[in-house]
Amino acid sequence: MRKIALALMATTLAATPPATLAGGAAAAATLRPLTTLTAPVVLLGDLFDDLDAAGAQVLGPGPAPGGRIVVEAAQLAAIARQFGVDWRPNGGNERAVLERPGRLLPREDVVEALRAALAGVGAPDDGDLDLPGYAAPLVPAEAAVRAEVEQLDYDGASGRFNATLSISGEGMLTLRQRLTGTMHEMAEVPVPVRRLLPGAVIGAGDLKTVRVRVALLRGEVARLAEQAVGMAVRRHVAPGQALALADLTRPTAVAKGAVVMLQLQAPGLSVSVQGRALEAGAVGDRIQVLNPASHAVVEGDVIGIDRVRVALGSVPITRAGQTRPFGGAMRVTGR
Repeated sequence: MRKIALALMATTLAATPPATLAGGAAAAATLRPLTTLTAPVVLLGDLFDDLDAAGAQVLGPGPAPGGRIVVEAAQLAAIARQFGVDWRPNGGNERAVLERPGRLLPREDVVEALRAALAGVGAPDDGDLDLPGYAAPLVPAEAAVRAEVEQLDYDGASGRFNATLSISGEGMLTLRQRLTGTMHEMAEVPVPVRRLLPGAVIGAGDLKTVRVRVALLRGEVARLAEQAVGMAVRRHVAPGQALALADLTRPTAVAKGAVVMLQLQAPGLSVSVQGRALEAGAVGDRIQVLNPASHAVVEGDVIGIDRVRVALGSVPITRAGQTRPFGGAMRVTGR
């Protein structure tokens, strides 16, 4: 970089006729040992002070953003003679360092340009943009820079893309950068905020909504909190893990072997008797219940915790010596 820059400056000097400062006399000058450039070219005044208007003469191109040029004593003396500047090296150790500050192009500028181009070819507007291996280019610190996509190849099935990014601005050569990445489709899903053990019933406070990549979801998952609240989990679920619909079940209201209250309701009549559940069930499930006194087995619908309702006119599945479906202790309430 340094040799190329110096060669360009030397070429410029060779092509530039000798200049004499105002009044025909050489101007006394002071060497500038360190100069921060704010333009893409090197001026005579970047090397020497006290030149007035003569300092605006262009010597050649400056370094790239973030680069520097070191001008040694011999070349400084040659430049001074070429342009009639009253300066001579004293000992030969003098040097001038020309630095051009640069800044990294913000990743947000690149992402914005890519999103705009990808949206035009059907990519999801709110997708998660992945740019593996992206390296931000250096641009002039003082320049307003534009980033635009010149060429784009997009595969809608996989979300992968290849793009050519054009980076331009005043006082800089146009840069082109090849980018490869993936646009991931996203979805908002409810996930647990704490560890859920098998059988745990999900409450509204157990969930939060997060954005996840659709490709990472396995099978059908709950997309709304309403699909999960009030449901029990069949297996262990870690915090932040999407809830598979196959792992959600209605919570058990009646356990197998539990003592339940059997209810028979009819207009003006309510009959209740204790029984023993032969099956587990959630609210709304139909299960079999044994009346221990009559040994009759009936089917009923689970209506609450340890409560089963038998439909009017139900016939026991089995009975032993009892003609009443419920037999045994029975409570009758008139209405």
